[in-house]
Amino acid sequence: MATRRLSSLLSSSYVVAASSRSFGRYSSWGRGINRFSTAVALEEPITPPVQINYTKLLINGQFVDSASGKTFPTLDPRTGDVIAHIAEGDAEDINRAVSAARKAFDEGPWPKMTAYERSRIMLRFADLIEKHSDEIAALETWDNGKPYEQAAKAEIPLLIRLFRYYAGWADKIHGLTVPADGPYHVQTLHEPFGVAGQIIPWNFPLLMYAWKVGPALACGNTVVLKTAEQTPLSALYVSKLFHEAGLPPGVLNVISGFGPTAGAALASHMDVDKLAFTGSTETGKIVLGMAARSNLKPVTLELGGKSPFIVCEDADIDKAVELAHFALFFNQGQCCCAGSRTLVHERVYDEFIEKSKARALKRVVGDPFKKGVEQGPQIDSEQFEKILKYIKIGIGSGATLESGGERFGSKGYYIQPTVFSNVQDDMVIAKEEIFGPVQSILKFKDLGEVIQRANATRYGLAAGVFTQNIDTANTLARALKVGTVWINCFDIFDAAIPFGGYKMSGHGREKGIYSLSNYLQVKAVVTPLKNPAWL
Repeated sequence: MATRRLSSLLSSSYVVAASSRSFGRYSSWGRGINRFSTAVALEEPITPPVQINYTKLLINGQFVDSASGKTFPTLDPRTGDVIAHIAEGDAEDINRAVSAARKAFDEGPWPKMTAYERSRIMLRFADLIEKHSDEIAALETWDNGKPYEQAAKAEIPLLIRLFRYYAGWADKIHGLTVPADGPYHVQTLHEPFGVAGQIIPWNFPLLMYAWKVGPALACGNTVVLKTAEQTPLSALYVSKLFHEAGLPPGVLNVISGFGPTAGAALASHMDVDKLAFTGSTETGKIVLGMAARSNLKPVTLELGGKSPFIVCEDADIDKAVELAHFALFFNQGQCCCAGSRTLVHERVYDEFIEKSKARALKRVVGDPFKKGVEQGPQIDSEQFEKILKYIKIGIGSGATLESGGERFGSKGYYIQPTVFSNVQDDMVIAKEEIFGPVQSILKFKDLGEVIQRANATRYGLAAGVFTQNIDTANTLARALKVGTVWINCFDIFDAAIPFGGYKMSGHGREKGIYSLSNYLQVKAVVTPLKNPAWL
């Protein structure tokens, strides 16, 4: 538990100036230093005042060691130091968890209790998250590296909202009566699948937890959740709170482990009835194949992206620069829907480049627990090295490096906010998902051209459009082959707004009413009517 409120961390002598313009709940801070540096020097990292109490696997309502007894370290991305050692689940632990979930579904109270009772448990859980929000936000920042202000002021409130949203749906799921050609009464039943296997990523551990667990439980399923090996702490913590709220044993099981062992065992398990995965497109293909080769379980996939952010010639450049900056650099660039292809009309291109460079140089990089920090470290050394490799590829391909391009500081996994201009469509940095703070800015001439180029990708997760012309906005919204189009905004993730991709960005939708269909089967019930006098 926290020894003091983390708000005290945000009142230190570390002072920065806030800008007057804010987008997407976040403001811009800091002051540029030179061409290839960013605001604020690194200092010794703060030790968060929160204890690590839950490091084991959660199976059948109990925290237990892994069957093998093995553990793995979860690291502080600010330093690379070990935060804690976590029980390492593998195939045997997945078997134990699936068995617990199966028994809870077939014999336990969860699918048998009224939907209203399930709703009340989920609402109590949301209340407990709210009560312990300081500790939860601290765990998320410590394990992931995202700014504490982002976790505390945006992500934890949305986590609470998501579970309250799904609690509200629990007792509103019902079938229909269907007219038939003949003397029959026909009704449909919407029923849970049974055991839902879920695999979540490391970039938004708690929000992805809510996107998966919320609708599955609201629909009456039981769950085996595999966390990302980089970020197991917050899911274990909040799952304990779920049981304090009255969740029966076995309904929610949490396994920390690695993809080739625990993840593969879950995807291919014959007693898992439904699978949901969020991660890279390449891994999504593997997961889908495993599910198909086992019991042909249905799979929901939310995968990679290379989202266009289109700045039209009529745009207010200052606002467009700020929003495009947010669209790419938010969460250290570690967003599947990041606006990583910034397409700018040729008439405003040069001005946009200069102001984007200046904005990147003002971006505050540092310890994510300090007030005003906009960008923390990347998640781990592997991602850190991958991003730096992409930056070198961009330089080598002829793109112009406007700012950044190197690591920031000498400890941890920090990377300077990086901006490339003169990027061409066939360059690697314009085609592949970098998943880091690297903005690629391309030039276009007219609407027809930008539509063709924006759609010329294997991905189709999201897009941003910045224009003052309603006809242009409507044309692009209809023409872009993506699951979400944000017009003059970006990264709006309301609980009711569906999210998911076209093409190789996946299939199925998270959030909103559409997510419920991921966890429900439809059964038709046909009964003959004897001597129907009304026919």
